[in-house]
Amino acid sequence: MNLPANSRNGGQILVDALRINGVERAFCVPGESYLAVLDALYDAKDEIDLIVCRQEGGAAYMAEAYGKLTGKPGICFVTRGPGATNASVGVHTAFQDSTPMILFIGQVARDQMEREAFQEIDFRRMFGALAKWVVQIDDPRRIPELVSQAFHRAMNGRPGPVVVALPEDMLTDIVEVADAGPARVMEPHAAPSEMRALQHLLHQAERPLMIVGGGGWNARAVEDIRHFAERHNLPVAASFRCQDLFDNTHPNYVGDLGFAAGPKLTQAVKDSDLLVVVGSRLGEVSTSGYTTLDIPTPKQALVHVHPGIEELGRVYQPTLGINSSMVSFAALAAELPEIDSNRHANWTEALNRNYRENLDFEPSPGPVQMAEIISWLSEKLPADAILTNGAGNYCVWVQRFYQYREFRTQLGPTNGSMGYGVPAGVAAKLTYPERTVVSFAGDGCFLMNGQEIATAASYGAKVIFIVVNNGMYGTIRMHQERTYPGRISGTDLHNPDFAALARAFGLHGETVECTADFAPAFERCLGADKPSLIEVRIDPEAITPRMSLSQIRLEAQSRR
Repeated sequence: MNLPANSRNGGQILVDALRINGVERAFCVPGESYLAVLDALYDAKDEIDLIVCRQEGGAAYMAEAYGKLTGKPGICFVTRGPGATNASVGVHTAFQDSTPMILFIGQVARDQMEREAFQEIDFRRMFGALAKWVVQIDDPRRIPELVSQAFHRAMNGRPGPVVVALPEDMLTDIVEVADAGPARVMEPHAAPSEMRALQHLLHQAERPLMIVGGGGWNARAVEDIRHFAERHNLPVAASFRCQDLFDNTHPNYVGDLGFAAGPKLTQAVKDSDLLVVVGSRLGEVSTSGYTTLDIPTPKQALVHVHPGIEELGRVYQPTLGINSSMVSFAALAAELPEIDSNRHANWTEALNRNYRENLDFEPSPGPVQMAEIISWLSEKLPADAILTNGAGNYCVWVQRFYQYREFRTQLGPTNGSMGYGVPAGVAAKLTYPERTVVSFAGDGCFLMNGQEIATAASYGAKVIFIVVNNGMYGTIRMHQERTYPGRISGTDLHNPDFAALARAFGLHGETVECTADFAPAFERCLGADKPSLIEVRIDPEAITPRMSLSQIRLEAQSRR
């Protein structure tokens, strides 16, 4: 059959759209429902690096981590049905973390729909509440238009995930269609009157506090917001798992509003007379379960800056709401005229002192002191090292005792998703191979996506994986002891030898059972010519930096 020279099938049109939008890497688990895309990616292999993962959840997490690191949409391809349901965990993470991402899903053929065909799911219904937008492309002529829209939606306003379903027969249809140009980011700006109002509120405040968080930042915006804080001598807190938005060693930094927040910082939020919230949604974790601010009208003056206009006034009515991107707001804020900030200099200094005091630690039960290990890493690792983690009580040590100094050195899911740390570490090392990447996981967390160490081995991603093993789902056990003391149900774990498991996958493996053994083990991992894993076996009693498991149990029993 003779075809016009410019005819292409749907898979080729789609991959050309990715190339036009500057896609350099995609993560996938292959499936027969999008073979035409895989074939087109073969021809684009010199431009688009295709990373084949071991489970769709891992692939989606890698795409989300890539989106966080680069600010460009992370691209993920999975097959229909089980593949899509596995990948949904990454979509949820991208949504709550405000990360640009596009998930492409192979779908059943168009003439089989609405019959419950093999692995058929209505993805508009499935992902409707998980993504910014869900679309199915039924005509290959509309691929340029709808993929362009997907990129625009993922990147603009509040960044987030988009889901695109691709019927497999549509991908093999041959048509003629013109390509769209690359998608562009539109930057909403604060009005001059809004910046003047912000200046007025700053001039009146005696106990101001700035909180930074959310998505849409870049290195320039981080630098500008630091300059703004310095000129006005503002204390700066980071929202949950956004600690890398402000240098933790800076005299204006006062800590993070996550699960490791010091009680004095939580009180400072309540005591402040002006909150300047830049990028953060002020979610449950950062507000201690919505208790630090009154709903709907906080007693503090509240300036809320957010790229998604739907977030302004959603929970808290702001004194001044500013619909702006982080980049444009930070640039304008950095140019605001300097005010006399001497009246709150003592306030800023006191909050910073509280933060530094919170870096001190008391010994935990057992021969392994996680606080000492994290403090050692904070001193040892280069400023641009990337740390990743999933979810679990082990994260509290990382978030409390590690000091992030540069932008995009922290990858942690603000939706509290277990299994994130390992695939995020792989994506980080593939994205920045010259940087040190340390990936943390608990024993329960690791076994949710630990198979992605095989992906690290396949692509030579020299991540150092650290598995903190206490033989249980520690966070759940902690809550269990607080609510039902002494009644253990469903939280014990029987684990493998993680170092031996790593060696079976081709990694270098180490086991640490006392604090003194960690540093030499870590140095050996740094010197290894392949990915490595350190299993750190900690006492189950060491459940938080502040309290042991027995102390939590006894406290709960005393309240009964």
